[in-house]
Amino acid sequence: MTQQSLAAAVRSLMPRAKADLAELVAFPSVADPRQFAVEECEKAARWVADAFAAEGLTGVRVFDTPDGTQSVYAELPGPAGAPTVLLYSHYDVQPPMDAASWLSPAFELTERDGRWYGRGAADCKGNILMHLTALRALREVDGGFPVNLKVIIEGSEEQGTGGLQQYAEAHPELLAADVIVIGDTGNFTAGLPTVTASLRGVTEVEIALSTLTGNLHSGAFGGAAPDALLALVRVLATLHDEHGDVAVDGLRADQVWQGVEYTEEQFRTDAKVLDGVALIGTGTVADRLWARPSVSVLGIDAPPVVGAASAVQAEAKAKVSLRIPPGMELKGAQDALVAHLEAAVPFGAQATVTRLSGGKPFSADTSGRAYEAMGGAMLEAFGSEMVISGEGGSIPLCNALRTLYPDAEIVLIGVEEPTTQIHAVNESVDPLELERMALTEALFLRRYAEPARQA
Repeated sequence: MTQQSLAAAVRSLMPRAKADLAELVAFPSVADPRQFAVEECEKAARWVADAFAAEGLTGVRVFDTPDGTQSVYAELPGPAGAPTVLLYSHYDVQPPMDAASWLSPAFELTERDGRWYGRGAADCKGNILMHLTALRALREVDGGFPVNLKVIIEGSEEQGTGGLQQYAEAHPELLAADVIVIGDTGNFTAGLPTVTASLRGVTEVEIALSTLTGNLHSGAFGGAAPDALLALVRVLATLHDEHGDVAVDGLRADQVWQGVEYTEEQFRTDAKVLDGVALIGTGTVADRLWARPSVSVLGIDAPPVVGAASAVQAEAKAKVSLRIPPGMELKGAQDALVAHLEAAVPFGAQATVTRLSGGKPFSADTSGRAYEAMGGAMLEAFGSEMVISGEGGSIPLCNALRTLYPDAEIVLIGVEEPTTQIHAVNESVDPLELERMALTEALFLRRYAEPARQA
């Protein structure tokens, strides 16, 4: 069958993809029972299981993982001698954040200016629909799938609690495959076919400072009483140098990115940087995003401005995130961050630094047959050559899969691109990106199976 017939099939399936995505987005599947009912995640998992079962996959099941969440597994044997391909994504989503800042309800898929808006529309429910639409098109045009197929959709990727990773380590046969397609990234820019070959690792710590037994009147005691909030601000200010580069002792911040470049002009547009505000750090934008460590202050416990009393603060707390590039060891980086924070505490304040979650950086080998097949598929689907990009975010499962299946190729693709605003308000997906990436995946499965069919 021709590429044109497959492309036509994918295009005809887009109204169904939109309707399905609307159903899936309607579940507020945030894997945090403190914010949303666990039942919402369970309903999303059941929806995913039913959707893949409807496409003829067998062995479909929803199973519990050690972190208390659920994952969905499905499989279908292919032709004799065919390779095995595992398709991955996740149905859990980030919380909606400030609901009032959404231009349409976060959990109601809404079309606006040619895009589909809703929490999870891109990350990562849009990628689940990428998988489903690719499989539907292959069934419609070819009558089946050319590979041994496995599908795994997890429910706690955003929380980073590692449930699927722990389950896979205890059941290593479950996800074994020749190639693993991670549907959780996207194109460097809309319309430019991209594989992500580098992920930064991440570690988080919490620093709590205490200076007094209780808050004090700032008029009566301010000027001599040690202010815990001021002490915390001074600690956090030491994490970067005057240029904005990471200044944590023991962490290199001069690495260079060798792949596709990211112009400052494009980055300012993608990141929506305000006019007149400078970027931080030195080197190219790609260096800063994909090759070097970065430190972000994720939150601070302090009195809000509205209602703040005239008081010297006795306690203050912050959550700090450190992202590290491939080649940097996770524990050593975390040790360096903890040591730096402890050494920077002023006034002799009592300090407690608590280590939180973490995940190692990842770098893919792009020289194998799967990448060759993906490059050909992307050229057919987009009409332009595949590029290789990095990603500043982290997917800890990638390293677990590499350890479990060292001979498997791991390929990261998806419907996300810079304007999707994942993890932010008004998240959206470009339906054209979804269509082209679904076609890419269908073409990839065909191409990857060709040597086995020809043998």
